[in-house]
Amino acid sequence: MLTMTPTTMPTTMLSTHGVWLLSTPTDMRKSFDGLLALAQTHCRQNVLDGGLFLFINKRRDRIKILYWDDDGLAIWYKRLEAGTFEAPTAGDQPSVTLTTTQLSLLLGGVDLASVKHRKRYQRKK
Repeated sequence: MLTMTPTTMPTTMLSTHGVWLLSTPTDMRKSFDGLLALAQTHCRQNVLDGGLFLFINKRRDRIKILYWDDDGLAIWYKRLEAGTFEAPTAGDQPSVTLTTTQLSLLLGGVDLASVKHRKRYQRKK
């Protein structure tokens, strides 16, 4: 059973290997196999290696998150009763990489373009 946090994210999703948002609208009738194929094709990542793969519909009022949950694929799905998700633009890229902080803001209804980031230390890779 997944426990929900105040930001409505399942706690199993909080520690992740990466967050990828598909930049083109997704048909929300797609389920596990269809979303898996989209993630591997457009994000060029293996879903089984971990990470979160986000899909938003054309009206931007629904979002699905596909992820590997230790023993199988899982989908988290949210439908907004009012408003839309503000998806960041990707230009001509098939997907956008997000941080878990950006994911939380996106799910919370915050416009990512309006967020001002304060300087933080980042370890060199």
